[in-house]
Amino acid sequence: MKVKVGTRGSKLALTQTNWVVDQLRAHNPGVEFEVEIIKTKGDMIQNIPLDKIGDKGLFTKEIELKLLDGSIDLAVHSMKDMPSKLPEGLKFSYTPPREDMRDALVLKEGYSTLADLPQGATIGTGSKRRKYQLLALRPDLNIVPIRGNVDTRIRKIETENLHGVVLAAAGLKRVGLKDKISCYLLPEKVIPAPAQGILAIEVRKNDAHIDELMKSIYDEAAKIQMEAERSFLDTLEGSCHIPVGAYCKVEGENITLTGLYGDEEGTILIKKSLTGHKDEAVLIGKKLAEEVREAFKNEKG
Repeated sequence: MKVKVGTRGSKLALTQTNWVVDQLRAHNPGVEFEVEIIKTKGDMIQNIPLDKIGDKGLFTKEIELKLLDGSIDLAVHSMKDMPSKLPEGLKFSYTPPREDMRDALVLKEGYSTLADLPQGATIGTGSKRRKYQLLALRPDLNIVPIRGNVDTRIRKIETENLHGVVLAAAGLKRVGLKDKISCYLLPEKVIPAPAQGILAIEVRKNDAHIDELMKSIYDEAAKIQMEAERSFLDTLEGSCHIPVGAYCKVEGENITLTGLYGDEEGTILIKKSLTGHKDEAVLIGKKLAEEVREAFKNEKG
C-alpha cells in the first residue's frame, strides 16, 4: 500500500510532515509513504501582511484541490492555518499529539525577557492577536509587521534592527531552534492562537483506510483541545483581521477554555474562561464565544 502525503514546502511544514510520516511508518511498517510539496497562494505572496490579503485558505486551497482530485491521500497542515469550514468532501482525521501551545519571544542578544526590553523597543509580528496582547503588557512597545518562515523572521532581528520577534514555540521546537527562545509568553498573559501547536491531518471523507492509519498515533487530549478551541473560533467567525485567541486545559474529566476576542484596532480586548466536562468541548467553545461576543457588544456600546 502506498500513501501520498501533501504539504507546503517551508522548512516547518516539511519538518511537521516528516514527523507525521515517521510516526506512521513506525506503527504501519507495511505501508509506503511519499511526500509531495505543493505551493500555496500564501507561499507565493510574501510581501503583503496576511490581514491585508483577505483570502481564506491562503495556505491550504491548492493542497485541498489535490486531495479532492485524488493526487494525494492526506495533507498535513498547522491546525491554526485552517479555515473554519473545510471544502465539501474533506474532513479532519485523528489528531496526533500537540506540541507546545505557547508563543515565544526571540530577542536580540543582551535581552532575555519582555521586562528587559528598553522603552519603545521594536518587536516584529504579523499577528494582531500577539500585537495587542503585547501592547496590553507593554504599551510603550513599537510593534511592526513581518512575514516569512521561521528562519527569515529570526534573521529580521538583525536585518531590520528589531529588538525581537514573537513566534509560536511549537514551530521553533519542531525545526530544532528551541535554543533561540529567549522566553515563553504565559498563555494566561498572551493567549495563543486557537489550536496552536496542533497538526491538522486532512483527508477525504470516504477514505476509511487513511483514518485507520492515523488512529495509530491518535492523542485524545489534543483532539479535545482542538475541538474546544476551534469551536470558539468558528462561532466567532474569526479571521486574521481581528485578534482571536483560545487555549484549553485538560484536567482529568474536565476542561477549562480561555478565550480572547477584540476589535481590529485593539481598543477592546475581552478575555473570559469557562469550565466543563471534556465530552462537551464543542459546546463549551460555542458557549464561551457567545459570552465573549456579548461582553464585546456591551463594551462597544
